[in-house]
Amino acid sequence: MSNTQSSRMYSIIEEAVVHALTRANIHLPPDVKNALKKAYKTEDSEVARVQIEAILRNLELAEELNRPICQDTGLIVYYVRMGYDFGVRIDVIERALINATRRATAEIPLRPNTVDPLTGENPGDNTGRNSPIIHWEFMKGDSLEIVVVPKGGGSEYVTVLKMIPPGLGLGGVKRVVIDAVLEAGAKPCPPTIVGVGLGGGVDTAVYLAKKAACIRRLDTMNPNPTLARLEEELYSELNSLGIGPQGLGGRTTVLGVHIDYSHRHPASYPVAVVFQCWAARRATVLVGRDGSSTIIQ
Repeated sequence: MSNTQSSRMYSIIEEAVVHALTRANIHLPPDVKNALKKAYKTEDSEVARVQIEAILRNLELAEELNRPICQDTGLIVYYVRMGYDFGVRIDVIERALINATRRATAEIPLRPNTVDPLTGENPGDNTGRNSPIIHWEFMKGDSLEIVVVPKGGGSEYVTVLKMIPPGLGLGGVKRVVIDAVLEAGAKPCPPTIVGVGLGGGVDTAVYLAKKAACIRRLDTMNPNPTLARLEEELYSELNSLGIGPQGLGGRTTVLGVHIDYSHRHPASYPVAVVFQCWAARRATVLVGRDGSSTIIQ
């Protein structure tokens, strides 16, 4: 690809990502919004219904006023899937993502959330060392897919990683997840989406759990029958805990449970639990080799 073509693709990607960040921060994805509406209809507790009603009204106001759904506009995470034949260098895409983050911070606007852990300094534009967070995957084809996820700090705070004795199996997994939700209580702004990562190394387990919580749609079923059953069991058990919306009681503690896994070492069984709050913001940018771009939620 020539320098002119590369420059053109840089501009297309940057502009599309700015629009995707705007979309994600102001408009909740339809599957999440529908899950909240369903919870409002099925919730028995009047206090819980009031909380869900306030959330739904908040969503309406965000769209009417063209303002972010939540004051915590999150730490920006990009999940990038790039086709082998897309034809644009990785550093070009990376620069486009970083500059889109800077632009979105100023234009939407977004709260600057990146803080140097050593000095406490905030650059003011949601960038910094290893920020925004970019995860890369590669696939066959000539297209580019970028999922933007503004991930709130409150839901991130209660992340859990446990190593269980391998012999405990899925029973041990269930115990870890239930304990994590009980311990989290109201902190992650329930109702939440609970992502669970099993196996691999500890880094893989957390990566899988976060991706499952943040990217997978609520109206999808796990393709693995064993995990699909486990998700249903945990969904029912977690919603029987009585934590409820904002921790004020009720039957709606989680909107969904999403599980992914990786093969593990025989001697270890990592289990990670990552929470995504009800403001489960995401948008996907699809870019073709011809420069076409589409944003979906």
